[in-house]
Amino acid sequence: MHLALALSLLSLAVWLVLIFARAGFWRVRKPAAAPDPAAWPEVVAVIPARNEADVIGRAVAGVLGQRYRGRLALVVVDDHSQDGTADIARAAAAATARPRGLTVIGARELPAGWSGKVWAQSEGLAAADGIAPQARYVWLTDADIWHGPGVLAGLVARAEHERRDLVSLMVRLRCESAWERLIVPAFVFFFAKLYPFARVRDARCRVAAAAGGCMLASRAALARIGGFAAIRGELIDDCGLAARIKPGGAIRLDLADDSVSLRPYNDWRSLWDMIARSAYTQLRYSPPLLAGAVAGMVLTYLVPPVLALGWRLWPAWLAWGAMTLAYLPMLREYRQPAWLAPLLPVTALFYLGATIDSARRYWLRRGGQWKGRAQAPVRS
Repeated sequence: MHLALALSLLSLAVWLVLIFARAGFWRVRKPAAAPDPAAWPEVVAVIPARNEADVIGRAVAGVLGQRYRGRLALVVVDDHSQDGTADIARAAAAATARPRGLTVIGARELPAGWSGKVWAQSEGLAAADGIAPQARYVWLTDADIWHGPGVLAGLVARAEHERRDLVSLMVRLRCESAWERLIVPAFVFFFAKLYPFARVRDARCRVAAAAGGCMLASRAALARIGGFAAIRGELIDDCGLAARIKPGGAIRLDLADDSVSLRPYNDWRSLWDMIARSAYTQLRYSPPLLAGAVAGMVLTYLVPPVLALGWRLWPAWLAWGAMTLAYLPMLREYRQPAWLAPLLPVTALFYLGATIDSARRYWLRRGGQWKGRAQAPVRS
């Protein structure tokens, strides 16, 4: 009984620290639009694509359909697709107001030491040097993301007004199936807890993060860090890029309104795989960090409901209540019912299992699986 009480008090203390001393990560705050710049700089967008026939058309249409008053070009890097991705991209571009704005290139063979996506981005940036050598910004997005017509103008205005080298938006993930409703809002909640957005944009803080579905990077900043070679082996390429840009330039990350993921996750397995693909990478393939993460997840998310329901301890009830209240803003952001908030421990248990499985896959040399590639480094 004494141990249970001590654990419940410790869990409550953790939640009090998270709520009051973690830069308000649980709040959903979106900035007002930045003022238009005096002149709109040229932008080149890069989309890496590998077997994305089902989504690439909408992604291309979203980029080339931007209401942007500056020059805009798009490079799609066809990374050895076998499903007609390149042809679908060209057909989609032909139906937009910028039918000549698209260039499709094929990626060369993946060199040793590079992750697949980063290599494709590097190939796209090299092509952009010839297509749009005067472009001030590179808009990095994914083949499964659709952007509303005002997204690019908002990114550029923010970057110009605040003089930021990297402006990123965490796109709205699909949240329609039962499994998506249970898992997806928590994914964003956990990400914001790990990388509080207020600390990301604070130049005095070392926390750096970005969301790969929508990143506007200054050409100068990419040149300063040595291009994508600086993150050649990163599986979590977006946060890796942010970590290298921030020491010499300002960055920012916000939640998106009009940038939307097109990729469905209709069953538990696809969501499990999404988490397991990079969870152990986030822990730097370290068994001690994995043990710490497991202990932290258990104490933070599982101890409160177990001790509240099993032992009826008031600190556990308060911790569970604090957890529930902290999660409500993200559920509202994703237009999900409030009754899902008390179920966050169930979602956390799912994430915990996927994280452990991520380590198992690494030890079986199957880590970082994506589009037929195992991209995690081979354990020694």
